[in-house]
Amino acid sequence: MRRIAPDRAQLLGIVAEVFREHGYEGASLSFIGEATGLGKGSLYHFFPGGKEEMARAVIDNIDGWFEENVFTPLRDSSDPRAGIEQMLEATDSYFRSGRRICLIGAFALDESRDLFAGQIGDYFSRWVTLLSDALTRTGHERAEATELAEETVAAIQGALTLARASDDANVFSRALRRARRRLGIPASG
Repeated sequence: MRRIAPDRAQLLGIVAEVFREHGYEGASLSFIGEATGLGKGSLYHFFPGGKEEMARAVIDNIDGWFEENVFTPLRDSSDPRAGIEQMLEATDSYFRSGRRICLIGAFALDESRDLFAGQIGDYFSRWVTLLSDALTRTGHERAEATELAEETVAAIQGALTLARASDDANVFSRALRRARRRLGIPASG
């Protein structure tokens, strides 16, 4: 039976999971083809620039999700605490309560970092800046808000790494609870 080719959004999701599992360097076109059910020719049809274009498209896709679900609420919420709450909930959901690594963070740590430095730096910079702005709107002084925002994003990223390394997703859940307390956001539900 012939497989139906995935649409671009499905394809990006599959390719992202291959990168999560194998890293940029380890994600060969063979692994990507096996996971997607597409041959090299079809992959190059979707991504003429090969694996680098795939990774850039995956980063853009993740960035788009964060823009919609994390960054926009931080920036546009009339109640900055509600925006911060949305950030925490969306972050927990996206990273599946600590069971899914941050692919952008993983790209920042391996040899591919230089290829994607602009995209990676922009993603993290916007996250820290928008969280800092929201915290400033809650009454924090600018310097304190920036420090707290950096601490929060670093805690999220570090907790994802530690949860994965220790095979204990509860590490991430505990880090989010601590972040809630530090940010002055009551526990959800």
